[in-house]
Amino acid sequence: MNAQLQPQGQPSPLVMQAKGIVKRFGQVTALDGSDFELRAGEIMAVIGDNGAGKSSLIKCLAGASIPDEGEIYLDDQRVFFKSPIDARRAGIETVYQDLAVAPAMSIAENLFLGREILKPGFIGQLLQLLDKKEMLNQAIARMNDLKVGIRSMTQAVETLSGGQRQCVAVARAAAFAQHVVIMDEPTAALGVKEGNMVLELIRRVRDKGLPVILISHNMPHVFEVADRIHIQRLGKRAAVVNPKTISMSDTVAVMTGAKTVDELPAEALA
Repeated sequence: MNAQLQPQGQPSPLVMQAKGIVKRFGQVTALDGSDFELRAGEIMAVIGDNGAGKSSLIKCLAGASIPDEGEIYLDDQRVFFKSPIDARRAGIETVYQDLAVAPAMSIAENLFLGREILKPGFIGQLLQLLDKKEMLNQAIARMNDLKVGIRSMTQAVETLSGGQRQCVAVARAAAFAQHVVIMDEPTAALGVKEGNMVLELIRRVRDKGLPVILISHNMPHVFEVADRIHIQRLGKRAAVVNPKTISMSDTVAVMTGAKTVDELPAEALA
């Protein structure tokens, strides 16, 4: 059963939607009326050639960029994100390619970076005393929940492998996201074993009930984990396809303009 379909065969409800997004940078139009839809319980991959507008689209969805035109909806409510903080408050967490982890800090401290838990009571709040024990306990519980096999939550992130560091960043996003997790090239620069570790974690995040937007250039990874694939081309959505019913070569052909959507069989579309 496809992850975005309910048992009755009906599509799952829309969690996030963008309509007619336009984004200009001077004389360059990065997004030219782009649409996007994310459904509950799915991994939606976003692919496109360089300059297709996929990064600009994702930045608008994550609050890192403000659209010049168009509308964004979250659970059927129109939202206006002026910063990533606004998106985070709305329950959208983003994992960027550069990870944004603090290498010298422990795994537990990184999980709560910017969201530190203070000791209870007036003194704890007044003096901003960190409740390190509670953060450690919650970090252990959350990493165990996602089945991330790391020896100790107290070890510094700099002692971890690249794949393990990426897992920490993904787990942090999953721990605090309420609506959507966005992942920008999460397997870039990772070896085969570590890349597979991150892909498995992405599946677990989806299986916990959080829909995932996955931006990736790695087509085998996209076809391995995605429930649907959004193809971005020339600043617009060219097609949404089903990786189970379309070949990788046809997908790349649409992405590069070698094929049009009309040339695809009906079952390839999602």
